[in-house]
Amino acid sequence: MNYTNFLFSDFFFLLGNLSILPERILIISLVTVIVIDLLNRGRNTILLHRISLISMLISAVASLCQWGVHPVPVAFENYPISNFSYIFRFFMLISSLLSVLLSVDYIRCSKTVLAEFSFFVLTAGSGGMVLCWANDLVTLYVALEFPSLSSCFLSGHTKKDIRSNEATTKFLLMSGASSSFLLYGFSLLHGISGGQLQFDKIADGLPLSQSLLAIRISIAFIIAGTAFKPSLVPFHQWTPDVYEGVSPTPVVAFFSVTSKVAAPALFTRLFGLIFPYLSNEWHVVVGLLATSSMILGNLIAVTQISMKRMLAYPSISQIGYIMIGVLAADPENGYASMITYTFIYILMNLGTFARITSFGLRTGTDNIRDYAGLYMKDPVLTFSPVLRSPSLGGIPPPSGFFGKLYLFWHGWKAGSYPSVLVALVTSVISIYYYLKIIKLMFTGKNGRSDASTTYIQNSLVSPSISISKSSIEIAMIIRALASILSGILIDPIIGITRNTLFQTHFKL
Repeated sequence: MNYTNFLFSDFFFLLGNLSILPERILIISLVTVIVIDLLNRGRNTILLHRISLISMLISAVASLCQWGVHPVPVAFENYPISNFSYIFRFFMLISSLLSVLLSVDYIRCSKTVLAEFSFFVLTAGSGGMVLCWANDLVTLYVALEFPSLSSCFLSGHTKKDIRSNEATTKFLLMSGASSSFLLYGFSLLHGISGGQLQFDKIADGLPLSQSLLAIRISIAFIIAGTAFKPSLVPFHQWTPDVYEGVSPTPVVAFFSVTSKVAAPALFTRLFGLIFPYLSNEWHVVVGLLATSSMILGNLIAVTQISMKRMLAYPSISQIGYIMIGVLAADPENGYASMITYTFIYILMNLGTFARITSFGLRTGTDNIRDYAGLYMKDPVLTFSPVLRSPSLGGIPPPSGFFGKLYLFWHGWKAGSYPSVLVALVTSVISIYYYLKIIKLMFTGKNGRSDASTTYIQNSLVSPSISISKSSIEIAMIIRALASILSGILIDPIIGITRNTLFQTHFKL
């Protein structure tokens, strides 16, 4: 009996103290998925899906337990894991979990392979989690390449689709170029700092260096390499083509949220820890990129006719909004506003893609004109965008309005006046194209009869599969209600974010 009690107590002790336990769970899970798929020869896809979901759920619970047990930073060898890292690890897990949950009906109806999809999602999730607490250049670079390469492979998941193959080729080439820029910037930092790899040691060595020009060149290359991942202008060219060309809509949903979670964590840790004495230099450059992203993303979105391509440009502008919190650089309010808005964005965007997934499965199209008159044919499918599109545009009372208000207010107090003014104007522009879709659903007339309920044969969906829409509709309703409730309860959410994450001395 004593031995049993010891085992249980020891288990909970390890749960709270194994700093990389969530990452280990995902790694074990992805190996298990591949082994079971090889043994069953791809037959038992439901089992693989359940393994992926359960492992990510357990990993999320373990991350929350560690976060609660350790209110101060924890060290795994030379890698301190702070409260800031814990929350972004949790966001990465939530994004991966909801993306896999969204893919069930699509995988079953389109007869695409689930094992590879789950494997790459788990790989990208584990790499993104390591990215949130990496404390040296090598670990950061390798962790960044895990989600990058996994995203490239996911974009070509439907191998027989020509558009998907073309998008994958573009994505792979541009991703490789951005990684080379980032690696060159890291190599310059490594040489300037006297061969150091740890962030704190590099930061201590830079003020002693006389090579100010080389430091600025390294900043330029690092910004170019990191700006590609979240699609900051002008490194955004891959995003619309990949969003439209990638046939599996759940893959696009996964792209849209994981990059927005990883980007603020990457920028905050990389530039906040290595270049604290050169904040003016990188703040100006990142501010220009963020402002350009907000302007171009919202203006071009107005002219789009493809739903997925239209959502690609708002995703570019959304990362511009999130970067305002990074530029605010205020541990008590600036980072808290960024984290709050990132969480709200995950719920808003994944809910929107749940609606597109359901509509695409039943019609075989993502053309905006085909949404005309949808209310008369499918009121449930119309319910989600009516609640969520205003939130993405920043219309009250959904959570997007309060998230933007909190983010812009602290950006203004931090002195980011041009970025905040541009954000306010472009948010008004975004309201136009979101409301245009809602108006089309209620008042538009579609020339195709029963377009939203009649199956249209295409290259992805098998006509022998009956489409069950219950799980996607339940997901849409849950996320729509979560968007509304998070807007009503925004003050407690902001208070929890500020008090929990920064109740101790803030450390990245």
